[in-house]
Amino acid sequence: MTTRKTANTDAAQATPGFEESLAQLESLVSDMEDGNLSLEEALSAFETGIKLTRQCQQALQAAELKVQILSNADGEPAPMSLDDTGRDEAGA
Repeated sequence: MTTRKTANTDAAQATPGFEESLAQLESLVSDMEDGNLSLEEALSAFETGIKLTRQCQQALQAAELKVQILSNADGEPAPMSLDDTGRDEAGA
């Protein structure tokens, strides 16, 4: 059991949690909106923002799958329909 907890802890430390990623993303957006970044800094912030956005999306998808599994009586994920408008708004 200890080994599993250590592995999970190491993985959690390697990838920031949803809340941490979202806070970093909000900070980057604020910095970019202030307009005080050079072009290189803005491009770097944008690249980081894209990575953080993807991490947040993956965390939300994993949470949604877990809720579906827990909500289904047999423990299997139920089929879900993807809302195409949500994907368009996210820019995917």
